[in-house]
Amino acid sequence: MGRYAMSCVAELYACLLVREFPAEALLRLRPELREHACVVMEGNSPTQQVCSINCKAMPLGIERGMTQVEVDTFPGVTALPRSLKEEDATKAALLECVGYFSPRVEDCSRDSAFLCVVDISGTRTLFGSPETLAQNLLTRVRALGLTASAAVSSNFHTSEVLAKGLAPFGQIQVVATGEEAAALASLPLAVLDLDETQAETLALWGIHDLGMLAKLPEKELIARMGQAGKRLRQLARGELPHLFQPVEPTFTLEERMDLDTPVEVLDALLFVLNLMLEQLILRASARVLALASVTVTLTLEGGITHFRTIRPALPTNDRKLWIKLLHLELEAHPPNAAILVVAIHAEPGSTIKVQLGLFAPQLPEPSRLDVTLARIRSIVGENNVGRAVLKDTHEPDAFRIEPFTIAAAQPSEAPATTPRPTIRQLRPPEATFVTTQSRRPAAFVFRARRYAVDRAYGPWQSSGEWWNPTLWGCEQWDVIARALNGTMLCCCLVRDLLRDQWQMTGLYD
Repeated sequence: MGRYAMSCVAELYACLLVREFPAEALLRLRPELREHACVVMEGNSPTQQVCSINCKAMPLGIERGMTQVEVDTFPGVTALPRSLKEEDATKAALLECVGYFSPRVEDCSRDSAFLCVVDISGTRTLFGSPETLAQNLLTRVRALGLTASAAVSSNFHTSEVLAKGLAPFGQIQVVATGEEAAALASLPLAVLDLDETQAETLALWGIHDLGMLAKLPEKELIARMGQAGKRLRQLARGELPHLFQPVEPTFTLEERMDLDTPVEVLDALLFVLNLMLEQLILRASARVLALASVTVTLTLEGGITHFRTIRPALPTNDRKLWIKLLHLELEAHPPNAAILVVAIHAEPGSTIKVQLGLFAPQLPEPSRLDVTLARIRSIVGENNVGRAVLKDTHEPDAFRIEPFTIAAAQPSEAPATTPRPTIRQLRPPEATFVTTQSRRPAAFVFRARRYAVDRAYGPWQSSGEWWNPTLWGCEQWDVIARALNGTMLCCCLVRDLLRDQWQMTGLYD
């Protein structure tokens, strides 16, 4: 019964169209230019030509194919070089945004326009009516910094053609089943992407819109234009079938921006990073995720790459926290040349879930600890903040510093039943004068008091790193001694075999 019900669900497609996609992709991370006339130039100087125009430049009469010299004749027009990598990042963000409404998405993009069709059959109970879904889709696209149009139809190609026929920005059209031909009738032939021969033939016949094309007899049209004519007629009538070919985009939190001019000031770089982080947090929040780590890669003049990675204690979507951590990190490790390209990659993590007790005191925010540690690192050094971890060696006081991490819960071991002595390490060790007898300590002076050795256990000898200048060799003794007044002292004496020096390194309790 369930399979039969699924097979009876009527087809329904929503088409999303972003015109002038090269310009939209560049202006997405440049909000200060959205209210200015901008064009995108493609090619190498001096043969650059306009490949895309934003909505503010269209009324000025600028057209695709104009050279830089022709563009310069229009006052107040900003020319930007085309960035294919920024377009790829924007396209990935759009496909991810559309995939929120349905996993079945087909990419039909052209050179200067982003166009995708999403299968929304059976989504009414999740997202409401097709009009509501289309409106929510455009709202999410506007949150990405882009402007688009959307059309909904039960025919795949009809939704695509209707989207091309809508006004340039921000309109929605929903066509009911069976009304495709009437909705398409008034559209010009330009929405069909005709080649020159087809356009010239139809113009000679006096065909100017899809309604006139739909009325042509099918057999006569096929006899003159072949199967291409049949396809055009089916498009005009809203009857052309389609085999849906969904794409499977990978979820990656990446943003990239080619800077218009080299940047040397940290504040200007942070302004760009703020915009990019805003987009990453928006995309992560849509999937109920948080940013666990952020890696900033800077391409500098001379082809040098400078990158830094920030990983706080807990994943978070607090943009101000990320900016503060990046500020401290880049301030402590500044790039050594002007910045040309900024790329940012984030690893997603689970959002923080905290359940507070009614009478439990409120704990300090983890973000404060991250900022404090970052400030301490900028003062004392990158490798001097963290937790001490012993090295796998017998060298005295051998340890390394690792970043603070929250270890996974381990099964608790049974506590030891036999009591063990504890030692208080002396840092730094204190020099001691030792008297030996038969190569064993017999007496020593410690803190202006003389002790006679009752028992001495050892020696335990260790040495290593003969290949380095830091050659070391030690002889350790555990000693029980008494002072003249009867005071007992249990301690650890170490002899430096290379320098023939004795030191008190620890006291046993």
